[in-house]
Amino acid sequence: MSEAEKIMSIIVPCYNSAEYLKRCVDSLVTQLDRVELILVDDGSSDETGAMLDAYQKDHPDVIVIHQENAGHGGAINNGLTKATGKYVKIVDSDDWLDQAAYQQVLDYLESIPEIDLLLCNYVYDKPALNRQRVIKFPHLPVGRTFSWEEVKLRMGQYFMLHSVIYNRRVLDRSGVKLPVKVSYDDNIFVFEPMIYVQTMRYLPVNLYHYFIGRDDQSVNEKVMLRKIDQQIMINKQLIVFYASQVNKRAPYAKYMKYFLEAVTGVTSVILIRGKKKEYLDKKDDLWRFLKTYDLETYKSFKRRLVGHFVSRDNRPTRQMVSGAYLLLQRLYSFN
Repeated sequence: MSEAEKIMSIIVPCYNSAEYLKRCVDSLVTQLDRVELILVDDGSSDETGAMLDAYQKDHPDVIVIHQENAGHGGAINNGLTKATGKYVKIVDSDDWLDQAAYQQVLDYLESIPEIDLLLCNYVYDKPALNRQRVIKFPHLPVGRTFSWEEVKLRMGQYFMLHSVIYNRRVLDRSGVKLPVKVSYDDNIFVFEPMIYVQTMRYLPVNLYHYFIGRDDQSVNEKVMLRKIDQQIMINKQLIVFYASQVNKRAPYAKYMKYFLEAVTGVTSVILIRGKKKEYLDKKDDLWRFLKTYDLETYKSFKRRLVGHFVSRDNRPTRQMVSGAYLLLQRLYSFN
């Protein structure tokens, strides 16, 4: 690492975030000697832009970008063009980092050989209900570098935006570019660059607090139904990428297939939960799309538990899938 290079660049996409922004940014400015902080105002109409300018005035090293509204993905794309740190982390403007874990992560990255990906725990945080759920990866090796052959996850678990810290050269090599003005683009950010990841480490600290509780939050089920065409668009982009860019014999292929299966399952369940014929037709169309682009993967998913049930079209099966979803929702507190 060069003398001028910071350990990490943190990019914060901000859109009308004034109500939550202070908690987020205050948790990040404590390590500016080692962190390059990039705050992107995505065409906000509230006080967000002014708040970011005030942070920059108090902390001249903070980079503030004001842009026309381009959505979460557009803000990340813009932030990546400014990032110069060795590693890159995305923090959403209504979330925050634990201070002790934040320092531990930076100390850890300074002390270890360079890796492609660092994984940490994250916390589903519901302050209104005084409830938290920590998401850990107990089957990953600790204290050493590992490869894809050693990646083992719990059922239904995969790497989310909150858990990943990429080496910037991995992102540069992948050329990942997120769609603009589309929700759920984080699935692309944590999916496409994975084919360039070879070396990983897991630091079991509770770094990222993922705030759950806003009515307009993208993971809120009603919002997901309202934005379901965006979710489907992202899902289809993952299908095309997997079919065209993933070497099925590569060490990472098993995980990539598992991730795609999980996202396709979530999309299908939300559509089933919508109940209306228009949603069920969209579900069937998604599975036809998968069949067209990757018949082998389609057949594989259909043979597995999730695909076997969510791709079927009868009322008892849909009711069972919906009930299982509600049970998992209560168990994992994910929205």
